[in-house]
Amino acid sequence: QVQLVESGGGLVQAGGSLRLSCAASGRPFSAYSMAWFRQAPGKEREFVSSIRWSGGTTYYADSVKGRFSISRENARYAVYLQMNSLKPEDTAVYYCAAQQVGSRDYNVWGQGTQVTVSS
Repeated sequence: QVQLVESGGGLVQAGGSLRLSCAASGRPFSAYSMAWFRQAPGKEREFVSSIRWSGGTTYYADSVKGRFSISRENARYAVYLQMNSLKPEDTAVYYCAAQQVGSRDYNVWGQGTQVTVSS
């Protein structure tokens, strides 16, 4: 069983920064892509950013382009999300997800970490 464990959430003032981490544990797996999603209270879960495991191509939601940066550490199957210039509307539970090779969608999810941005 593969598990994804997120860390790094917290409370920060608008304009501040946080770095989220996500590490895989359990049996070895091959990921096609890893990503961050978020869900704010009363809203649906939305895509934030993703990174292809081979090649490192990155994708970002328009709302975070230029402020967030995703990176990976291959040896640990870890992925990071550097969040700068945070805004109150970035407040949400952030989830790490992995799309395993052979899967059509993100099929492994972490438990989530809370990010709260105060104005």
